[in-house]
Amino acid sequence: MSHKIIRGTIQYTSQKSDRLGQERGRELFTLTQQPDGVDVLLAHCEIDDSPKVVRDVSLALWHKDSSPIDCSVRLSVGGRFEGSGWMRFGENYAEAETINQRDGRLTQRIETSSPVRWLQAHPIVGDALLMRLYPLSHGPGVYPVENIFLTSPDHRGATGPLLYQTQFHLVYVGDESVQVAAGTFKARHFQVTGTAGNLPEEHPPYDIWCTADDDYILLKAGAGGYMQTHYELVELERITSP
Repeated sequence: MSHKIIRGTIQYTSQKSDRLGQERGRELFTLTQQPDGVDVLLAHCEIDDSPKVVRDVSLALWHKDSSPIDCSVRLSVGGRFEGSGWMRFGENYAEAETINQRDGRLTQRIETSSPVRWLQAHPIVGDALLMRLYPLSHGPGVYPVENIFLTSPDHRGATGPLLYQTQFHLVYVGDESVQVAAGTFKARHFQVTGTAGNLPEEHPPYDIWCTADDDYILLKAGAGGYMQTHYELVELERITSP
């Protein structure tokens, strides 16, 4: 049976007045859509801002709703090893075996009332896959999402990894045509809101545009506030195997 491979590159740039348009990082990703309904995301992420972050993620998730199956993360900060770990998700639990500079070796098992809906391991491409959780049949509006886990509560994902449980809101703004370096696409425009009180520090306003199809590939995104960052898809390749 055939499978589909989607490869791309996302460029990170600054929107701050003194660095406007300057590259501040990059991300290379491969998303393999397997015939058993599982997607496997591989992402290599680099943030150049000091202390520099280098992160490699392997995340398996169900294509139908982006709910996580398992994940591994390895992270370096400032040129030094920060942590690595493996996570798995069952019907009513999340578990992890990790090691990091702050906490040392950790074994976590967290009972949940229902299957975990999403794991944010901090690749930017994952921010668009998260939007599968929004029920498009509701039309534009606000949708609360609970039973969410992060591998780090830090906005840059520069700590951990470990399991951190949270919740927030997804906002579906509507459909647009979006032009990025990788081309012109029909897009869905979303926002992430409602992080106040659910993270150690409230995340700045965050807008996300993804492809208006079943792939939910990130086209561009932007965070305001103190971050003032822009993310844009600069290369995209889709391959269907024989």
